[in-house]
Amino acid sequence: MAFGITAFLAPNEIATGGTAGLAIVFHSLTNISIGSLMVLINLPLIALSIKTLGKTFAFRTIACIFSLAFFTFLFEHFKLPVLSYELLLSTLYGGISVGIGLGFIFKGGASAGGGTILAKIFSNKFKIKTSTIVLILDVAVVILVAITFKSLELALWSLISIFTTSKLIDTVLTGSSNQKIVHISSSKNLSILSKLISDQIGIKGTILKGNELDAIENKDIIFILIEKNKINTLKQIAFNYDNKIKMIVMEASEISD
Repeated sequence: MAFGITAFLAPNEIATGGTAGLAIVFHSLTNISIGSLMVLINLPLIALSIKTLGKTFAFRTIACIFSLAFFTFLFEHFKLPVLSYELLLSTLYGGISVGIGLGFIFKGGASAGGGTILAKIFSNKFKIKTSTIVLILDVAVVILVAITFKSLELALWSLISIFTTSKLIDTVLTGSSNQKIVHISSSKNLSILSKLISDQIGIKGTILKGNELDAIENKDIIFILIEKNKINTLKQIAFNYDNKIKMIVMEASEISD
């Protein structure tokens, strides 16, 4: 996270979400180091997290906040070279770096402070989705960027950075699956189709017994987990067997054996 902030985002006045984004904005206004600002912004939130979210979560979060602040301050102090002043490259690579860092933090059962702490507190008290609160806070940071830097363009780049960060967090938390979930529905006998799929592709699935909503016609469903590169072959087999067949293909974002 510290690398992404100091090498890409902060020098180009592009904000990320949460307190890191606020620190980038306030740094331009006060010239206080970003690392120091992260600690100052998070101090009251740390106190709240100890009281409302449990000591273990608070301890891990405090460790993350001070580690992030330390390395950010270190990179600033020793003048880590700015790797790009090209806005597109800085936005994407800064977002990727921050996203990977946050992904590992969340995977370790902690947070980097700021928005995540507030989101957890509000979701516990008011039953609002954590993701909704985080989104509201991130939008507030983006608006602040537009006002502070007097640039709608920088605010839009910040939105792309936040979006990139969220995608990398998901990738770290759930992995990048090479598989798809497929549901195949037909009024024909799916036992025959199952054997064709097993013989020609070498995969197995599950047949779920079902009916149409009007309960007049039987319509079973095959449930399959399949590699992406075999989807087209599966489609050919299925539609050759029944040209009125229905197929639903979905992402298998996380698979646990």
